[in-house]
Amino acid sequence: MSCGEKVSHYSRVEEKRVPEEMASKTYIRWLIAEPEGAKNFYMRLFRMESGGHIKAHFHPWEHEIFVVRGRGRVRIGSRTYNVEEGTFLYIPPNVEHEYWSEDELWFICVIPSKPTAEKVEEPLKC
Repeated sequence: MSCGEKVSHYSRVEEKRVPEEMASKTYIRWLIAEPEGAKNFYMRLFRMESGGHIKAHFHPWEHEIFVVRGRGRVRIGSRTYNVEEGTFLYIPPNVEHEYWSEDELWFICVIPSKPTAEKVEEPLKC
């Protein structure tokens, strides 16, 4: 009897292109979200083709990232970090961030189901 769990393989989840106004050469799979019964956190798998870019943005929720494969760069506020397989990152709410892939880059991104901070008009400066 199921307790409401979900056990699957990422390849069974549809990969969707991230809209061009937000990113280039970038795809997302929503692995765990509200339809799976998640109440507090959602898990997504991103794949960026070589030369991909997720444009600068900010929002009132934190997220945690784990790089599964590939190499790239992530800007968080005024700092840019080189990332590779095994790198993990915490991005605070309302801090501007963006991503670039140097080769095919795969990362898991966990976000809360609700904002974790007040919405602001301008990103925090750091």
